Amino acid sequence: MKGNKKSKGKIIIVSNRLPVTISKRKDELKIQQSPGGLATCLRAIQEEEKAIFVGWPGYWPANDKEKRSIENELINYCKSYPVFISPAEIGKYYYGFANRTLWPLFHYFSTYCAYEESEWIAYKKVNQRFFQKVFDLADPQDTFWIHDYHLMLLPALIRKSLPQSSIGFFLHIPFPSSEIFRVLPWRQEILEGFLGADLIGFHTYEYAQHFLNSVLLLLGYEHEFGAIQVDNRIVKVENFPMGIDSLGLKSLLEESSIQKEIKKLEEKIWTEKRKIILSVDRLDYTKGIPQRLKGIELFLEKKPEWHGRFTYVMLCVPSRTKVKHYSLLKEEVDSLVGRINGRFGMPGWIPVHYMYRSLPFNKLLPLYTIADVALVTPLRDGMNLVAKEYVASKKDNRGVLVLSETAGAASELGEALLVNVNNKEDIASALTQALDMSEEEQARGMKLMRKRLFEYDVLHWARSFVQRTKDVKKIQSQREHRKLNVKWEKKLISDFKKSKNRLLFLDYDGTLVSFAMKPEQAKPDVGLKRLLFSLGKDPHNTLVIVSGRDRTTIEHWLGKVPCGLVAEHGAWIKRDPRHDWEKQKSISGDWKEQLKPILKTYEFRVPGSLMEEKEYGIAWHYRKANPELGQLRSSELFDYLNEFLANTDLQVMHGNKVIEVRVSGINKGDGVMPWLSEKKWDFILALGDDWTDEDLFKILPAKAYSIKVSYGPSQARFYLESSQLTRSLLHKLVRIQK
Repeated sequence: MKGNKKSKGKIIIVSNRLPVTISKRKDELKIQQSPGGLATCLRAIQEEEKAIFVGWPGYWPANDKEKRSIENELINYCKSYPVFISPAEIGKYYYGFANRTLWPLFHYFSTYCAYEESEWIAYKKVNQRFFQKVFDLADPQDTFWIHDYHLMLLPALIRKSLPQSSIGFFLHIPFPSSEIFRVLPWRQEILEGFLGADLIGFHTYEYAQHFLNSVLLLLGYEHEFGAIQVDNRIVKVENFPMGIDSLGLKSLLEESSIQKEIKKLEEKIWTEKRKIILSVDRLDYTKGIPQRLKGIELFLEKKPEWHGRFTYVMLCVPSRTKVKHYSLLKEEVDSLVGRINGRFGMPGWIPVHYMYRSLPFNKLLPLYTIADVALVTPLRDGMNLVAKEYVASKKDNRGVLVLSETAGAASELGEALLVNVNNKEDIASALTQALDMSEEEQARGMKLMRKRLFEYDVLHWARSFVQRTKDVKKIQSQREHRKLNVKWEKKLISDFKKSKNRLLFLDYDGTLVSFAMKPEQAKPDVGLKRLLFSLGKDPHNTLVIVSGRDRTTIEHWLGKVPCGLVAEHGAWIKRDPRHDWEKQKSISGDWKEQLKPILKTYEFRVPGSLMEEKEYGIAWHYRKANPELGQLRSSELFDYLNEFLANTDLQVMHGNKVIEVRVSGINKGDGVMPWLSEKKWDFILALGDDWTDEDLFKILPAKAYSIKVSYGPSQARFYLESSQLTRSLLHKLVRIQK
């Protein structure tokens, strides 16, 4: 890797666009910092965290000389490193896959999506180019913060080549429900791209849950409180609602030029004695502009007393004017505005003052300040900062925000009047309520919302995300200390070699074999039987297989191996192939008859699940079921059984894709006790993969090698990632015996 070695520990902020604007006049290049809260926030983080920027500069150089000039200027001006993308690539990567496929799909406009293989290839190619740039700049201790839907493959590309990197990814648009997302042909590659990150951030809890459901349904990864185990890493998924530059907005409001403009507008309003309704949008089909206009039209039909008493200022910023869906939207909006003004306008008054243009923020802020009502009604929006900017501008706490319930901001601004944008009656009713609302009632809602916005501004958002990314990396580092690494494996092998009385406890499913879709498919292969024979026949070894399987199955599979057997989590033990099975506890199995109808019901409700009856237990397996449905119903069944079996001597266990009921007092710890107390052992090894093995781990001596075969909270001293690594370790022990 290249890069300045003095910059260790820096943050590399990667986004589609750099926070600068490049223009060319009379053969002279001009570079300016981009306006906006996010750009300002990222520059503040840059100063605090020694950050650098990587992104597309929005400009294609005429030749290599101009390219080098731009690179040098950007590095010196704002520590930005450009990724140059040709106009042809922009057409396929940006206007193509990013905005003809991902943008409409993630905003629930799946019928607008194009699924072009060539655009997907361009998207992958540009993500690879971004990777090459950050790889050239990165040092081992750097943190990556990747932004938005243009670069969803980048986290996995970085993870593959820089596996120890700390990577955060934030999505600024909605993440759709799994039913919508799954129609994407390249859905698996996109999810795997996300999961290269250590921390994945969304604006709202709802978007995070949609992502987690898609990961479960399409990749089979379950989560626990937003933590997903991917290979040997924990990936955290959390919501970080983005704020605005509240203090910057407040400071700008105090400038004399802004105050003069506000005063000028207020005098005009006072003269005309009209209330102002304001909306500010990019002209995009996700913004719900036609639906909003139809709500305005219905309001005018139902409330003639408001004719001439308000002006609706509708600011629409031109966007993607050459794209068909956008040009059709423009035609529809123009037609609706013309119809409304034609129907209800009168000499000296038109209801809709339509501005098809962009305004700089210093011109927009006075409009926010004097507006009595803000109409923010997107059909779907990641956050929508216009809503927050409007609220933050209200120093006098006067004004009403009418907000779509499908905007991300709705989860934070609950004091606004929330509307269903597809219901024009709802919009008309909210307008009536907003225009009639007393100043006291306005102030109550505004005070609460403004307090929230100033406490959780954009800088708080950025700092929180960066700190949380570092925290997740610390958690991952801590778990590395518990991993059976090369050093501890050598120590284990050395102790094994020196010992004469060895006791080996091995769980079966998930430890010696991977989990199978059906329980009966997990039978031991020839290689495993040979491995266990080799361990069991050594006179210095006492081998015990400790399983939750029923005794008939485990004996059929391993009955000829020179080892002890524990079945049904300790209900039955068999000391060696020559002995008969022994009951650990004499119990009636009559209780199972009461539970069978319940489990049969769930077997019917969850296709692919099945009930398994054991002598002293009963289980419901859902490994073969739809992952999302299985997870939902298993939680439901677990809670129901715990309540149903309260005050009984039965215990409900939620294992790996299985819920099992057994008699309390039967566990693997008690099951192995006859061997553990038999003699003084100079080497003990125990391997297991789920919480049923915890009863075994916790009774072992402190010096025993207890190993959990998966990562998670455990009494075990160490962990391994898979059953394949378990077998690898056992093969090494066998080689020592020879």
